[in-house]
Amino acid sequence: MSALQIVALVVCLAVALTGIALFARVIGEFLAVFRLGQPDATRTGDKGTRTVTLLREFLGHTRMSRLPVVAVAHWFTMISFGVLFFTLLNAFGQLVKADFTLPVIGHFFLYEWVTEFFAWTGLVGIVALMVIRQKNHPRSAAGEGGRRSRFFGSTFWQAYYVELTILGVTICIITLRALEYALDFNGGTQGFSGVGHADALHYPLTGWLGAMVKGWSVSRLEDVIVVVAAVKILISFAWMITISLQPTMGVAWHRFLAFFNIFLKRHADGRTSLGELQPLMVKGEPVDFENIEDLDEDAALGVGKVEDFTWKGLLDFTTCTECGRCQSQCPAWNTDKPLSPKLLVMALRDHAHAKAPWLLATEGDRSGLGEGAAALAEVPLIGDTGYDITNPLAAYNPHGPDAVIDQDVLWSCTTCGACVEQCPVDIEHVDAIVDMRRYQNLIESAFPNELNGLFKNLENKGNPWGMAARARLDWAKDLPFPVKILGQDVESADDVDYLFWVGCAGAYEDRAKKTTRAVAELLDQAGVSFAILGDGESCTGDSARRAGNEFLFQMLAAQNVETLNEVGATKIVVTCAHCFNTIKNEYPQLGGKYEVVHHTQLLNRLVREKKLVPVARPADVPGKSSNKDVASTAETVTYHDPCYLGRHNGVYAPPRELIGALPGVELREMERTKEKSFCCGAGGARMWMEEKLGTRINTNRTEEAIGTGAERIAIGCPFCRVMMSDGLTAAQSEGKGADVEVVDVAQMLLAAVKRRDDGQPTEPEPTEPTPDPEPREPQPVA
Repeated sequence: MSALQIVALVVCLAVALTGIALFARVIGEFLAVFRLGQPDATRTGDKGTRTVTLLREFLGHTRMSRLPVVAVAHWFTMISFGVLFFTLLNAFGQLVKADFTLPVIGHFFLYEWVTEFFAWTGLVGIVALMVIRQKNHPRSAAGEGGRRSRFFGSTFWQAYYVELTILGVTICIITLRALEYALDFNGGTQGFSGVGHADALHYPLTGWLGAMVKGWSVSRLEDVIVVVAAVKILISFAWMITISLQPTMGVAWHRFLAFFNIFLKRHADGRTSLGELQPLMVKGEPVDFENIEDLDEDAALGVGKVEDFTWKGLLDFTTCTECGRCQSQCPAWNTDKPLSPKLLVMALRDHAHAKAPWLLATEGDRSGLGEGAAALAEVPLIGDTGYDITNPLAAYNPHGPDAVIDQDVLWSCTTCGACVEQCPVDIEHVDAIVDMRRYQNLIESAFPNELNGLFKNLENKGNPWGMAARARLDWAKDLPFPVKILGQDVESADDVDYLFWVGCAGAYEDRAKKTTRAVAELLDQAGVSFAILGDGESCTGDSARRAGNEFLFQMLAAQNVETLNEVGATKIVVTCAHCFNTIKNEYPQLGGKYEVVHHTQLLNRLVREKKLVPVARPADVPGKSSNKDVASTAETVTYHDPCYLGRHNGVYAPPRELIGALPGVELREMERTKEKSFCCGAGGARMWMEEKLGTRINTNRTEEAIGTGAERIAIGCPFCRVMMSDGLTAAQSEGKGADVEVVDVAQMLLAAVKRRDDGQPTEPEPTEPTPDPEPREPQPVA
């Protein structure tokens, strides 16, 4: 061996052994940190299905596909990381013998083809990702301080280091292959010219590079191979050492942890972790009214400290790759509020790993950790961080001293689920946020003042507005047919096709009442029998649960489940997306399992079955009139996806099919639609809270709808209708969208069906009262 080889071998082995030792140590640290979390026994069942899900997401890149160019580049970069591992082993052999190849597979042409293909595609892929990062860098992004960039707030040096590492490794592999070709051409280390594998079969993509240096001497080729192999090894193990010393380096660690995070996601079949919220858990067991007295006095209800998260939550935070897809879709962040799902997760990750040494140390050892560790252990998870709204990064201080997460960050969330839907590694942001809200609500009694009125009305009156139960039937007055009430007109829900769950908004809110009446009339015309609960209905508890008041939710839900089970309800139709999600997905947690359909689903089915036949508007009715019938079919319509119907439950097609079935109607999609739809701003109990920070979410969404040029904004949820109507009023006060109207899909269908019966357009409804554009506290509707 030459002196060069000896030095290279010694240095590389020393660095490699150091890297492997540190890597093994940090794996132990990860496991220790995750064990600090609370138990969760729901994540490991059905391993076969979970394995299929993992392979589908890993090999198919299904979660990455929202950004196709990024997905393709990342796929090749990711696969090359695994496939090219064998070249690292080969490089160690080349330090000893320049023409070394792995036994058996070393000169197997298929292995060589795969190696060269993924070396080149890995190189092209990482260059593409580097270009994309620079193109979307905060310095190039519109908006104050570059916050419109999805990379705003990400740790750039870490990203650059990972990118340059991959770039360097792929360049080394391609260079080594070219040098190996030249060495083979010259007969290898034995110097027999013309002997070897220097042909297109063995060097399909690097032979042309090797041809450029085939005139070099064998000794020169050997020396260069040793140097390049050493560089490759040093780059690889320097990266291993770096990430081992940086356990919060998510941009690197996600390539290992993502496999576990995907395998252990909530739903084994791969469904996004949305829909139902996880129950309130203490030590891995659900908490309800029946067992709350059995809890320890110091039991945490929700998450008040980072160790109160489950081990899966801690794994979630550590897996974050800081790609910012969640941030780019978040309605709060896009309206200049301090909440960024990415920054929230990063702060929780950094805080968990910074606090872990204190939590893992014995009482006797803690004194040796220093005052900083002791102070960090006392930092509250939620509080006032003293941030400036123009400096949102200051709202995330994982090391204290005031708090880890500002309360404005926590309460800005609408629980729309855009972050969870977009996350390529299946982080469950909404569950983490609601768990922190639960602690603030149930233990600290620290929540926005506006929620006091909501909770009081829900507890005392069973609806957010505090209206009397007898008023729940006012919407049915003057209908041309009797509305059956379970327990009065009908003994059991078995006697009708559907139980019609009206919901609080559908019963009390004037605009939502029109949707309720339209659905009732359509069901009657289609010959679908239905009955309602009348004053036996109460709020489903959606807003209470998402505001963190879990026990109020359980009280309302248990009451409703008992009522529904008593009347024998099995098939339920609802008009509110929030009621739809709660009854369908969350009531089973309390023993209420029903077949629940949204009114757009049922009406679409009735149209397909020809039980409802819409007809076109007569030609003599102007397409654009200043006093149009609010329930008539417009020529152009844009549809707003309710978050709790779309992202949370995957119902995208039925409303659109229903609109498409209306003759003469053109559907104009907004830019942000379906999975990328923008929230109206009402979810997560935000319907009942003032929007004091940034700009209004509903205004942002309404302006996007107006921008399509559509005459109507079609909706399928009363919460959305209130928010979009208020947003439209604000826009119209500025001279925008003067002829635009907000209308439920059911009203449009009813008008079209009625025209079939009389051949004339329906009578115009009274003009809707101008809603207050400012958010309102829960109060009776006039």
